[in-house]
Amino acid sequence: MSTAFKLKKGSTVKVVAGNHKGKQGKLLGISDSGRALVEGVHIIKKHLKRSAAHPEGGIIEREGPIHVSNLKLVEEASH
Repeated sequence: MSTAFKLKKGSTVKVVAGNHKGKQGKLLGISDSGRALVEGVHIIKKHLKRSAAHPEGGIIEREGPIHVSNLKLVEEASH
């Protein structure tokens, strides 16, 4: 399922609805399911089990997805 969005990777967007309303950041990517990752918005904690790649394990923080209908374009990405 391919969906076309007006938002492009690298654009600056603002959250207009939800718990993170008013925050803005750079768009890191959009999935086919209509959810986007925005830099510095909706930070979640992910627990990592020990492995060869992460011998210490631990807790990392990263961006969680936000539905594109909750985002507004502030500035387009310059190519």
